[in-house]
Amino acid sequence: MRCRLPIIILLGSIFNLSAQAQSNPPNIILIIADDLGYSDLSAYGNQYVHTPNIDGLGAAGVRFTRAYVTAPICAPSRVGIMTGRYQNRFGSEFMPYPKFDPAFMKQVRKNYMPFHTRTEGMKTMKPHFGINRSKYHSGIPPEEMTIAELLKQKNYATGLIGKWNLGDEDSRFPAESGFDYSYFFTGALTRYVDDPVDTSRYVNVRLPWAFSDIAAWQRRAGSTAIREGKNIVTDTGYLTFSIAQKGIYFIEQNKDHPFFLTLAFNAPHDPFQVPKDYLDRITSVQDKVKRVYYGMIEALDDAVGEVLQKLTTLGLEQKTMIIFISDNGGATYTRATDNAPLRGGKCTHLEGGLLVPFFIKFPAMISNPSVYDKSVSSLDIFATIAAVSQTSLPTDRSFDGVNLFPFLSNPTNTPHELLCWRSGYSKAVCKGDWKLYVNEKDKRKLLFNLKTDIEERHNLSASNPEKLSELLKDLEQWEKTQAIKPAWPSASDVRIDVDGEIFRFPT
Repeated sequence: MRCRLPIIILLGSIFNLSAQAQSNPPNIILIIADDLGYSDLSAYGNQYVHTPNIDGLGAAGVRFTRAYVTAPICAPSRVGIMTGRYQNRFGSEFMPYPKFDPAFMKQVRKNYMPFHTRTEGMKTMKPHFGINRSKYHSGIPPEEMTIAELLKQKNYATGLIGKWNLGDEDSRFPAESGFDYSYFFTGALTRYVDDPVDTSRYVNVRLPWAFSDIAAWQRRAGSTAIREGKNIVTDTGYLTFSIAQKGIYFIEQNKDHPFFLTLAFNAPHDPFQVPKDYLDRITSVQDKVKRVYYGMIEALDDAVGEVLQKLTTLGLEQKTMIIFISDNGGATYTRATDNAPLRGGKCTHLEGGLLVPFFIKFPAMISNPSVYDKSVSSLDIFATIAAVSQTSLPTDRSFDGVNLFPFLSNPTNTPHELLCWRSGYSKAVCKGDWKLYVNEKDKRKLLFNLKTDIEERHNLSASNPEKLSELLKDLEQWEKTQAIKPAWPSASDVRIDVDGEIFRFPT
């Protein structure tokens, strides 16, 4: 899965674009998938799905094999992507509290206790479905700058379509965060097809063992409602395709003007809903949960393909940079994916929760396809976009990412020697080939050499006390640069079963 190809990117192309960008900056499309695991695409070794459109971004650009996100859950990770800064710097460490539909809250109170006692896979330990909003304001702080706000300095047209999940207070909707056009839902999930579901066209599969199952199947309302701007609208299509069509609409409206479009798909996050013809595509898998999941991924791939085709039709392909990334590792608790060969998944600081598929396609700067195997971060997206658009970064704050193109053109250099993570009491640090996982609640320290043990099976903390001490000090020093504590408390503690071993994690 970790093939190595020569990385050949012509420096001349970079310098030529730099001069042109002063008067004609490129279009930029950022595609974010939701819970798409490391092994969920054909390009990363999956033999059961066909994803030619997404894979094609790497086949014509760069495919990254060690791309890390800043959190193994969606909202904090997306905050890091959108700001180019560790979200821990300003306290956005946990999931924001959504405004729940009252009907949903009634059902939670009625059904939560039986759910709470389940032991399969993952269970909630400490629910906090309510929050004192006069005391806590969860979500991205207004003073933080998003990519869209950065690009408005260059007069980009900006659009956000799909999952927002950066807070559901009116003061920080997409329109207040630099986006001219938005079609979105504010929460962590929503249905792909709302009731009534035409069962002759769509297949639903419930996941009673998943902690999100109750929320996933509520009618769209509150944080799961679809909005255009600030108006709640009715979407009667399959949401994956609706997101693509709204993206195409935005591109058509701005084809003669530089634009930045964020396509934030909710696929393949649960609820598991798929058009029947996509389920029928998956013929080599018998397990229905996995068939629906893989069908959702193939639908996502076709949706991406529709957007790419529109760029070609409009003659915009050569002057558009496309970035594709997942917000965190695959959700193993759904029993639909396993992130192989990585261990663990979403809601863990193991590699399966942090390493994700990542591609960049930009014909104006990438003249030869390549695979890049050094550690990069989702934080780098902000800095790379700033460089490509010739936009200066603000000097009143620290940014944690780097412009990736100089590293791609000189593969002897490494973008990041040190990467760190913190979600309350669950923490990790990666330095070179070494990775340390710390769980303060469980008093656990696990040390791995990723070069020889990418599956994180062998804890070397006892045999390498000096390396353990070194990484603990690195983590301590990094934490001194972050907010002392999160800006709001976690919504819940969860327990993830990883090969029979329990890992606790605060969301």
